[in-house]
Amino acid sequence: MINDRSGDVIGFFRILQRHYVAFLDFLRFQLTSRREFERLSLTDPTTLTDIERAARFLYLQRTAFGGKVVGRSFGVSPDRPGRFDVTTLAPMLEAVHERLSGVVIECLPYADVIRRYDRPETLFYLDPPYAGSEGDYGAGAFVSADFALLADQLRSIAGRFILSINDTPMVRGVFKGFQMDAVSTTYSVSAKSPTRASELIISGP
Repeated sequence: MINDRSGDVIGFFRILQRHYVAFLDFLRFQLTSRREFERLSLTDPTTLTDIERAARFLYLQRTAFGGKVVGRSFGVSPDRPGRFDVTTLAPMLEAVHERLSGVVIECLPYADVIRRYDRPETLFYLDPPYAGSEGDYGAGAFVSADFALLADQLRSIAGRFILSINDTPMVRGVFKGFQMDAVSTTYSVSAKSPTRASELIISGP
């Protein structure tokens, strides 16, 4: 099971189901371009046709750093090819569809998902916004107070969880009592130079 709070994933596959050939034809001459990325980022998706909206979703997800919903930056690396390659699009879509064919796609607030699916045998993987970047998933989708609410809920679940997040004093305080493993990583696919960063892998209960 995955949780698609925005509904973009299922909307995207609905277009593939009904307009697959037209969708691929629409993207036939699309290239990895910063100018196109910026144009689509500024485009209001509600002004687009269904096919245009699905194409915009796929293009931004493929070319944006970190798959952010807002505040996107163009994901580029000097030693890698363009991230949007039309020649590999059809097999990629087939592979993604095959991977998701047995998956339930929910569209619920995170707390409702945890309550609904919590069982002794359940393992949740949680990927909330980084502390300090709560708006990255869209306005109001996750706010600072949700970190404490999430931690309290996780303390009482029957199953287990793994949560990845940036390493800050606030995060360590809110999730105190859970297993915490610090890891070091490099953020390299962004508009800035590669930087070292510390993250936490939190698990429990």
